[in-house]
Amino acid sequence: MKVDVLLSNLAKVRKTTSESWLACCPAHNDKSPSLTVRELDDGRVLVHCFAGCSVESILGAVGLTFDALFPDKLVENAKPLRRPFPAADVLEALAGEALIVAVASSNIRQGIALTDADHDRLWTAITNIEEARRMALG
Repeated sequence: MKVDVLLSNLAKVRKTTSESWLACCPAHNDKSPSLTVRELDDGRVLVHCFAGCSVESILGAVGLTFDALFPDKLVENAKPLRRPFPAADVLEALAGEALIVAVASSNIRQGIALTDADHDRLWTAITNIEEARRMALG
């Protein structure tokens, strides 16, 4: 099972459904899980980092290549993909992004200046939330 190889290289892995998991992304300093992993019926593995990391950087961070996401032979007559990720995984990742926005807002309200890195991360969070909204609306 190809997904096991990827999951064994990730931190804070939590199973969310029978074929999907949430974990910390190895490609960035992820303190709360923002990476979703899903195994399709045909054996392919989907990965998505809600902080915006590319699949290539995620795989590279754990020493894998794109071949790790594909079975040696596709399963015949597999069910077609309907949704790439369960809504619960998306909401969990968005909750982390909302927390970034809340902390930044609280700091600003208390007169604590945001660093350039804080501003960059805040914009990433806002962009990720907007992208999730855009994808949900089709």
